[in-house]
Amino acid sequence: MRIVTLEEHISLPELTSLLPAAALASFGQSPAMQQIIPKLADISGERLKSMDDNGISMQIISVDGFGAGLLTKEKAPAFATLYNDTIANKIADYPDRFSAFAHLPVSAPLAAADELERVVKDYGFRGAMIRGLTDELFLDNPMFAPILERAERLDVPVYIHPGLPPKSVVDAYYSNVGPLPGYFEPLGCYGWGWHSETAIHVLRLLAGGIFDQYPKLKIIIGHMGEMLPMMMARSERAFKPGNGGANQRTLTDTFKQQLYITTSGFFTQPPFKLAMDTFGEDNIMFSVDYPFSTNEMGIDFLNQIDLPEEKIKKIAHGNADRILKLV
Repeated sequence: MRIVTLEEHISLPELTSLLPAAALASFGQSPAMQQIIPKLADISGERLKSMDDNGISMQIISVDGFGAGLLTKEKAPAFATLYNDTIANKIADYPDRFSAFAHLPVSAPLAAADELERVVKDYGFRGAMIRGLTDELFLDNPMFAPILERAERLDVPVYIHPGLPPKSVVDAYYSNVGPLPGYFEPLGCYGWGWHSETAIHVLRLLAGGIFDQYPKLKIIIGHMGEMLPMMMARSERAFKPGNGGANQRTLTDTFKQQLYITTSGFFTQPPFKLAMDTFGEDNIMFSVDYPFSTNEMGIDFLNQIDLPEEKIKKIAHGNADRILKLV
C-alpha cells in the first residue's frame, strides 16, 4: 500500500550555521537532541533507508525550528530563499520519494507570499509550514493576509506546526517547573503547551472570521488534531455563529471543509478513534513526525487501525494525494 507522511522534519547544518549564534545558544543542548541533529541533517541516507524498510512511499519534508524565524524581517527573505533552493536541490533526484513544504520568512509577509508562489511554481512544493506565532502574533493578524491570500490562490495548504510560546506565556505558565528553561521543558512544549497553543491558533482563525474570509484556504495541523477533537462538542456550542465571534459558519462545518489533521507523534488508537468520530476519514492524514518519532512506531500504529481497507487507504495516502496534489 502506498504510504505518505507529511510532518517530517529536516535541519540542514550548512544553513543553520548562517544563523546568529546567540539565537541558537539554547538549542540542541540535551543529549536526546544531540542524537537527533544528525538525523535532521540527513535526507537520502538513513532517512531514505528507514522509509524503504518501513514501506513509506513518500515524505513531505519541512524545516525544523532553526530558520528564518530567528532573523530580522530584513534578513529573513534571502535566508528562506536559500533554504528552499537547497532543499529543492537535495531532493531533485528523488521526485517520487520526497517533496517539501516551503520555508517562509513569515515576519515579512509579502516576501513570504512571493516565496511561496515561487517554490510552488518552480519546484512543486506542496504548501508552507509555519511554526507557531511570529513576533508573538497569530495568523489572524491582518499583517499576514498576503500569505493566506496567496496560499488560497495557489490552492496549497498552510501547515501550522507548534512553535516556541511567547515569553509572557512562558513566564506565566511554564517557568520554575523543572531543570530545563521554560521554552523547552515538557510542560511548555511537547508535553502540553505546544498543542494547546496550536489549538488556540486555529480557534482564533475561526473566531476571527479568517476561514470565512478565505473560504478555499486549507489549514493542516498535526498531533492528532492538537487537542481539538476532544473539545469539539463543547467548542461547537461556544463558537456558534452569533455568539461573539466573526465566524459565519459552525465550527464543525468550517473544520470539515477547511481543516485537516495528521497523526504525527500519536500512535495509540483511542485518540485516533476520537479524531475519526469528529473530523472524519476525509480529513485525517497519516504522519510520523520523523525523526522525533520513528517510522517503526508510525507503521505499527497504522497496521493496528481496525477499519475497512478503503478507509485506511484514504488515511495512508489518499487524502494527502488529493490535498497536496501528489498524483
